[in-house]
Amino acid sequence: MRRLIPSLAALAAALAVVATAAARGPSGPVFAVVPSTPAVTSLASAEVPNGDGIVLPPSYLTRRESPGLPFQTLHGIWQQAGVSYGIPWQVLAAINKIESNFGRNMGPSSAGAIGWMQFMPSTWLRWGTDANGDGVADPWNSEDAIFSAARYLAAAGGRTDIGRGVFAYNHAQWYVDEVLGLAKVYGQDGVGVAFTYGRLQAGLHSAERTVAHQNHALVRATLAERRLARRARVLSAKADSARLLSDRLALEKREYQVDARRAAAAHAVAKAKRKLRAAEKSLSEARSSSSTGSFAPGGGSFLGAPSYQGDYVFPVGGGPAVVSVGHHHHDYPAADIAAPEGAPLYALTDGVVVKAWHLPSGNCGIGLTLRAAGDGREWTYCHMSYEEPSIQSGEAVSAGQPVGLVGSTGHSTGPHLHLQLQPAVSYPQVEPWFEAFAGSAFTWQDAPTPSAEAGPVFSVVGDQSELATDIPSVVAFTLERP
Repeated sequence: MRRLIPSLAALAAALAVVATAAARGPSGPVFAVVPSTPAVTSLASAEVPNGDGIVLPPSYLTRRESPGLPFQTLHGIWQQAGVSYGIPWQVLAAINKIESNFGRNMGPSSAGAIGWMQFMPSTWLRWGTDANGDGVADPWNSEDAIFSAARYLAAAGGRTDIGRGVFAYNHAQWYVDEVLGLAKVYGQDGVGVAFTYGRLQAGLHSAERTVAHQNHALVRATLAERRLARRARVLSAKADSARLLSDRLALEKREYQVDARRAAAAHAVAKAKRKLRAAEKSLSEARSSSSTGSFAPGGGSFLGAPSYQGDYVFPVGGGPAVVSVGHHHHDYPAADIAAPEGAPLYALTDGVVVKAWHLPSGNCGIGLTLRAAGDGREWTYCHMSYEEPSIQSGEAVSAGQPVGLVGSTGHSTGPHLHLQLQPAVSYPQVEPWFEAFAGSAFTWQDAPTPSAEAGPVFSVVGDQSELATDIPSVVAFTLERP
């Protein structure tokens, strides 16, 4: 089988560090894609899409599982695909991470996207590539998919304007910002950071979901124990007031049976508490491990860190790839901020906890009310799956402090944070601080989302006359906008 992936030594030679010329200023390029002769000359063209001759694997729309690939293998594919089509490997790595978590979640997605790089089937028919030489263009194969992504980005103008290419991949500015932000992290901190961040993210998300799950078990056991305790008290009161001995004995027997069930429920509560404490410890350790990485440009959203705008923090972490909100909530002012179960929740500003309830209460479920220090307004959070033990009535909190995790307790049709002023006199979505997070912390569900003013830039550098002609330009990773 002929293959496009050369040795790592050849790959290292293919990627050159571009020297910073004085005329370009002190923050010149860090990485560049430079001309290289592909291992196979029959590389599919980025200028012309596929005709009718593309060969697909059987049942190519059917989901396939993958355990992922070793670090060195994936790194090599990103590099050679990037060199072959003039696309920075960091961008391919970022798309690979965001779209499928390096092959661990390959869909099909709710929109029908499939494989390692989440192509829509119609796009795959036009740009899918047989990169590993086995005779078929397979979106579930890492080499085929990553080379096809590089080809598509190049066809969309990504050789000279990488932002334009990424926008063609997913028509959303927040997506461009997220991909380029993550690519910047990879470019600045070295190739190993791609997998370091992946491990941090996986560990953090797993710890958050475990805490949410264990708290659900504790809540369920606690409510069951309380119901049985109430039932036992009622039976005891009836037995004490029974006039006939036979009635009293029957009621006492039922009380004993119910109390035995209550004791078993109390044991389940104690067991659930121990499991939750262990899960909380693991979450604390995961947060500590990821805290440094969350401060890197592009890393905060990736790790669900709080997003700041002046005195405010967006209350839900995770970034615009997973957090969204509509402008209106039914027929009364409130914001339903959709996010995955277990996503982190933060205090939206400095303030004091007016009230906190760690067990579901009415339609709100688990939640809290926070009085802002600046203007005294009160904000209520609802439907949480878990509330931090430190969140208690009367306690002071600071902007960005973790308060709990997203859930769907109470009257809820899915995981989200219900946020409203108390009383609900206006929509949170019209607040200037809330709108300022559009595109950086969340996307609008019912309107275009503006661009987030952040992220790196890829630009054409060097004297084009000095370059080989097999790749039309050098694309460098720069640290500032032109």
